[in-house]
Amino acid sequence: MHTLEQLRRGELVGIQRLQLRCDLTEFPREIFDLADSLEILDLSGNQLSALPDDLPRLHKLRVIFCSDNPFTELPEVLGQCQQLSMIGFKANRIEHVSPKALPPLLRWLILTDNALTELPAELGQCAHMQKLMLAGNQLRSLPAELANCTRLELLRISANQLTELPEWLLQMPRLTWLAFAGNPFTNALEAQALAHAPTPPIAWSNLQLQHQLGEGASGVIHQAVLHHDEGTQAVAVKLFKGAVTSDGLPDCEMAACMHAGKHPHLVSAIARVSGHPSNQQALVMPLIDPEFINLANPPSLASCTRDVYDAHTSIKSSNVRRWALGLTSAMRHLHDQGLMHGDFYGHNILCAPEGDARLGDFGAASFFSKQDQTLTEGLQRIEVRALGCLLEELLAHCDACDALENLADVKTIMHQCLSETPSQRPLFARIESSLQSWELV
Repeated sequence: MHTLEQLRRGELVGIQRLQLRCDLTEFPREIFDLADSLEILDLSGNQLSALPDDLPRLHKLRVIFCSDNPFTELPEVLGQCQQLSMIGFKANRIEHVSPKALPPLLRWLILTDNALTELPAELGQCAHMQKLMLAGNQLRSLPAELANCTRLELLRISANQLTELPEWLLQMPRLTWLAFAGNPFTNALEAQALAHAPTPPIAWSNLQLQHQLGEGASGVIHQAVLHHDEGTQAVAVKLFKGAVTSDGLPDCEMAACMHAGKHPHLVSAIARVSGHPSNQQALVMPLIDPEFINLANPPSLASCTRDVYDAHTSIKSSNVRRWALGLTSAMRHLHDQGLMHGDFYGHNILCAPEGDARLGDFGAASFFSKQDQTLTEGLQRIEVRALGCLLEELLAHCDACDALENLADVKTIMHQCLSETPSQRPLFARIESSLQSWELV
């Protein structure tokens, strides 16, 4: 975090990233003194409602964040910034996106938690678009032209007013991570899942929160002690951050967690929490053994849609095979329940040294009707591509000789999963059967 005083004193000359959060009502002109170096500008958490017409003077600007400001429209001047590839205007009051606001190199657009009712057809001309985050708006439809964004990999459209999922989404060649919960066409399924939860809620008064274990897009996880008639139990408690997350709604996540059921390779929920003093929503989950660690870190600004792995990461071929089989089984289980995970990533997978792996975080999960076979198979093939991306990353972190000798079959499956013709990707049941067959050889 920087200060306005530092900027005005000339102490920030030469920096590549500037973050100012100081109740700004106007764009500080001194920022232009950084034009020869500034690449990332973060003005989130201020009182800005406009950007200057000469913003393109920041000729190296690649990323701009203006979340938590009172903007009512996406500034058109952004479209004139020739190097701008990432735009983040989460939690504003944006009602309108002009085609002129879309820069030529736009790769990542965040408009979560705004007031949009429609999007411009010109969004389909953003040939570089990989990541589009639109949860928490009032969208009643998506422009059909969006199908032209053939590089689009991640799409968040949860918590809108969509009455159906466009069929063309199922044919997009690279769509890999999709979330659509909390729309009128999913509401009944979500309500039914919550109403038929297998266990009753746990009272907040029966929980004793301890230290924080982690934090994600939708909430903070603490270790806790659960007091019940039989004694005490060590558990994990996820406290949701707010009404709308980058992925969707807490109610939808809780419904998915409860509906997912038990599987040896899933981190499932125990129960919802009732009676929180601030009415904060929460879930009780099993406490995972500390030997389990996250397989990867979430995507960075540079990697966009792909996870980031520690430089020293080295994965045994035997673990790749075990993880592939276990996680494929878990994904087949979810889809058999009419549930799409939506965020099938390495950073949501906990793994142990001996080859056990568990998939968690249902923040992007979405319900679908299994009565529609075309939809059912289409959604599954989107997540099959996510499996292909995961296998690609795992193989990249194996010893090259080891992978070549022992994982030729896994590599074949990877290529099948990554096909840019969705209908050519195998379904999870077939992948699981293939992996089991090779496991027995």
